[in-house]
Amino acid sequence: MESKNTGDLNRELMDASNIDSYMKQNESVFTNESISEMLTQLYESKSISKALLARKAGMSEVYLHQVFSGRRNPSRDRLITICIGMGATLEETQSMLKLAGYAEIYPRIRRDAIIGFGIMHGQELNEINDKLFAEQEKTLF
Repeated sequence: MESKNTGDLNRELMDASNIDSYMKQNESVFTNESISEMLTQLYESKSISKALLARKAGMSEVYLHQVFSGRRNPSRDRLITICIGMGATLEETQSMLKLAGYAEIYPRIRRDAIIGFGIMHGQELNEINDKLFAEQEKTLF
């Protein structure tokens, strides 16, 4: 598979005379993974049971299994809570958000800064939610 970074793809997209030629030329670099496939890959690199992950992510095991099986797509906040529950790094969380088509955690946004800080410092979900609440920001659940 050809390796192109996002900047390369943006330049090619800008210079393309039509979208069809761009799509054909770059077919090999498009990602086709679903959220459930991406989460499964990340989950397999962690040492946590799905039961414990559900508790740490603040969700039911049924919901979590539906996400992993591809029957449900989590919202941005739910995806973040799953990443927090797995103990994902900020980089892993950002990659997951980006590949799922969601906005990455952006430190210029107060709420995202609190979430990003919590992830970088290994805080549990309840600690992050407590800080969000104290700062009058919307909690993750």
